[in-house]
Amino acid sequence: LLNINVGGKSFQIAYKVLAQYPITRLGKLALYTDPVKKLQLCDDYLVQKNEYFFDRDPSIFHYIFHFYRSGVLWVMDEMCPSNFVEEIEYWGIHLKYSQRCCRILLEEKQDELNEYLKIEKELEAELEPLESGAQFDGKFLGQFRKIVWNLIENPYSSVPAKIIAVMSSFFVLISIVGMTLSTVEEMKNKTGKLWMEQMEMICAIFFTSEYLMRLISSSSFKNFLRAAFNAIDLVAILPFYIQILFENLEDGDMQYHEELHKVENVSKLGKVLKLIKLMRIFRILKLARHSTGLRAFSFTMRQCYQQVCCLLLFIAMGVFTFSALIHSVEHDVPGTDFTSIPCAWWWAAVSLSTVGYGDTVPDTILGRMVAFVCISFGIILNGMPISILYNKFSDYYAKLKAHEMSQ
Repeated sequence: LLNINVGGKSFQIAYKVLAQYPITRLGKLALYTDPVKKLQLCDDYLVQKNEYFFDRDPSIFHYIFHFYRSGVLWVMDEMCPSNFVEEIEYWGIHLKYSQRCCRILLEEKQDELNEYLKIEKELEAELEPLESGAQFDGKFLGQFRKIVWNLIENPYSSVPAKIIAVMSSFFVLISIVGMTLSTVEEMKNKTGKLWMEQMEMICAIFFTSEYLMRLISSSSFKNFLRAAFNAIDLVAILPFYIQILFENLEDGDMQYHEELHKVENVSKLGKVLKLIKLMRIFRILKLARHSTGLRAFSFTMRQCYQQVCCLLLFIAMGVFTFSALIHSVEHDVPGTDFTSIPCAWWWAAVSLSTVGYGDTVPDTILGRMVAFVCISFGIILNGMPISILYNKFSDYYAKLKAHEMSQ
């Protein structure tokens, strides 16, 4: 018998049993005759007891010991998959000796653990700033840039930093409210326009100052441009200056081309200005910088993009399928709205989403049967991913909130 001690627990295994697995660590220990090679396989050797010592986990070695006696490697659910794989690799035992059911469960647990660790790492990176105060050490105006960085990027560093974070959210809301009120007919008079322009100018000045402070306090210009939030900040302030530029160009066109192509140029600039003004709606994305809920929602969409894409694919398949079916049974009805398959796309889309505006409805019995199947399919389709997305969103939100509170 070969005497071995694993983590303080003694085991005895017959040499002839170990010799059946010569590529394993204990198999080599049983077959080697050179004492030097044997000592290389273990951590220590007790001469008095003729016992080989291994500084490994004895609880997992029970399964290794059982493997040598029965020839089957069992895997228990309560074991950590990473620790178990590390242990069997040390003992030189391949996972193929385990039963197929155990192997499948172990691989599933490994995938779940790897996915969990990946998500945890990304969640921590979600709240961690791209830079830290230590990166300003030894750089030009390092102390000053560090102070500015704490004011802008770390709202928990001081009371002024928290005030700036609150003001940022406040100006975003004021800007969105101003853009909304500018479309109200009663606010399109001269006084209303003046108030809206002044409000827009104040918000643009604040957003510009905030962006410049972030640019000044950035330790790496390349990382600053790569950051998604900084791109959102740039989109938030560009419409104001582009609008001023186009208004000046419009004045120039009216001065130098008063008779030639004036109407055409003014109409083109007017369309561009409407598009530029519409871009101000992206300012609401700035709230995500200080909102854990919006960050959790964005993180959920990034992590569940496969499920979302799969849902969109199923919706597209349903729209094409049921629009073709409804057209085939309704196209002969006088005065029908389903004159073609593309005309039936809208009906299929609103039916699958269970909204059902009722602007187009089937008239025949077969058409109503198709509509019933379409609505039933939409209920099942919408119910499948919503629970998954909601559970993941609530889980990510709780983790982000806990990480934020710990900071």
